[in-house]
Amino acid sequence: MASTVLTEAPIETKDHYVEHKSTIPANAGELVKLFVRERRTPHGGPRRPVLMLHGRSAPAVAGFDLQHKKYSWAEELAKAKYDVYVMELQGSGLSTRPKMTDPHNVQPTEAQQKLLVPNPNAEIYTGGPEYAAQLNNSASDWDEVDTVVKFVLKTTGATKVDLIGWSAAAQQLGPYAIQHPDKVRSLFLLAPIFPPKGRASKAGTEFGAPVPLPVSGAGFNFPMSVGTKPGLDLSWRKDLKCPNQREDDMVDVVWKAMMEADPVGSNWGGTVPGSPEGLNRIRNSYWWGWNRDTVPLRGVLGDKVPVCIVYGEHDSIVNTSPDLGLLYFSVPELYKAIPGPKKLMFRIACAGHQAPWERVAKDLHTMSEHWLKHGKVEGMTTGSFSRDEDGALTPLE
Repeated sequence: MASTVLTEAPIETKDHYVEHKSTIPANAGELVKLFVRERRTPHGGPRRPVLMLHGRSAPAVAGFDLQHKKYSWAEELAKAKYDVYVMELQGSGLSTRPKMTDPHNVQPTEAQQKLLVPNPNAEIYTGGPEYAAQLNNSASDWDEVDTVVKFVLKTTGATKVDLIGWSAAAQQLGPYAIQHPDKVRSLFLLAPIFPPKGRASKAGTEFGAPVPLPVSGAGFNFPMSVGTKPGLDLSWRKDLKCPNQREDDMVDVVWKAMMEADPVGSNWGGTVPGSPEGLNRIRNSYWWGWNRDTVPLRGVLGDKVPVCIVYGEHDSIVNTSPDLGLLYFSVPELYKAIPGPKKLMFRIACAGHQAPWERVAKDLHTMSEHWLKHGKVEGMTTGSFSRDEDGALTPLE
């Protein structure tokens, strides 16, 4: 008798451009398109949507759907029968890039200008940036997340979505969940940026803008900065403390994916005309409403919206000195500020801020899948733990 060979159902990939009326002051009221990649395995059961959001500098597709070996987080969740949507905010990745993100508006410092010579030419910098203000802000980011959440819910017929965010995505997804608990099933935050002393909202409001927008001057007199491949490598190396923490070629792999998500920036930089090295365009953001006072608002987080937090033990970005003011970041302080009991935190061994591109990536995939499926990780439903390389847990509290 011939044996039966079981094959996995193919994973569908669809790229969407979701229309959104911009609330960024630079192009307020204009119809823009937010890039959303859908990864799913067709099945007959109810659709369970997951929305993934990028951090400050890495495009979402490069971060969550890296087409290299088994590093695609979105693909692994799609195999587990989740409908995965990877979104990019305006000014990032393949979403609409306002005209304020052209080379006339790069941070007007000598160092930044040198990066763009001769691709583009230095003559464009005469007189400083054409748009002398920051680009996006907390409210515009929350609006864009809401537009995509509505699209996902309508597409899948679901009533709620699970949210997964990396790094600065905590700034968008945390406050969004507090404001829209009726649309959010759970929150999974990897390496969340959390400033306990972060900017407060407007007095008398929970999430209102504290100042007139857009903001200009004192670090906000330009809408965009740029990142380089050596800069990515240098920042990443600060977190490499274990042997074989990342594969040798990962900087090349990641940078290639980042440049594919920025067809304009990929033609910038370099010292030879016509031979660009590629630069990563990064929005200059003005954020507020994510601090130790706002996290407990309405008693949502840890109750109506369960929260799981994961960060690497060698992450040099998410935990900084309390003396740094707005740049004081603390993952444990975020955990403490969440008011409800439905909260988990894991500090994972031999991992840094770029964990989705490190060898622990498969552990992240598994932890998030267990969180989505069971509301628990490593058998735990609440508490904070250190997780060693073998998966053994030690309480942090």
